Amino acid sequence: MHPLISAVELRDQLDATHVLDVRWSLGRTDGHEQYRAGHIPGAVFVDVERDLTRHGEPHEGRHPLPDDAALAAAARRWGVRHGVPVVVYDDDRMLPASRAWWALRRAGLDVRVLDGGWRAWLTAGGEAETGDVAPPEGDVELSSPGDAGIIDTRSAATWPDAGVLLDARAAERYRGETEPIDPVAGHIPGAKSLPIATVLTEDGRFRPASEIAAAFDAVGAEQGRAIAAYCGSGITAAQLALAGSLIGREVSVYPGSWSAWSNTPGRPVATGAE
Repeated sequence: MHPLISAVELRDQLDATHVLDVRWSLGRTDGHEQYRAGHIPGAVFVDVERDLTRHGEPHEGRHPLPDDAALAAAARRWGVRHGVPVVVYDDDRMLPASRAWWALRRAGLDVRVLDGGWRAWLTAGGEAETGDVAPPEGDVELSSPGDAGIIDTRSAATWPDAGVLLDARAAERYRGETEPIDPVAGHIPGAKSLPIATVLTEDGRFRPASEIAAAFDAVGAEQGRAIAAYCGSGITAAQLALAGSLIGREVSVYPGSWSAWSNTPGRPVATGAE
């Protein structure tokens, strides 16, 4: 199944789809207020910080994955039911929606991302609803993927030896010229820079598959190679995994990302273009 769904498709299938609104952006806490002011009819709000991450230790990074059981319980709280397809959307360049897609997909859920998010829905003539939606408890049973599709700090250190480790942050953060959040500037030794903006258009949509494939190829992440991705705290890396899915390339994610690496004593740091 294609991981994206258009606003027109969703509008036609809305009555048979469970929609999750995952509005979030770093440094803001008003996602729920934005949702209440207007959302896709029937959509349930999902709190990225509460539901799609857990509080961890510094060496785990800012956004460690929730426990498998906690994620499954959250999905039922959102009203997700067995056999009902799920669509996730946001209003921030499909970034938090990508995190939701990745976390739920690896737990076995049939989930797609609304291409273009909230803006695309309104542009397509979709209706808006205000207030909260409180669904009845769902009955979905998610799998317990454990470590499937993820790598830890130890694996990130050796991944470039046999595969390709992609850094999804802006190039200046990769090079170590600036670091606005984490304690150390630079990148994991051996990682290749593939800023997420490379695979997105100016309005936050994914570029054509041929252009995404070319961007991956340019940094050595060719078809058939073992590919993993990291970013600042594991959110943008999930979007790079979604980009990989669009071109048929499986991308593992380092959930702790640079926020975990830079808070782990003794880990080496590289700077510069390579």
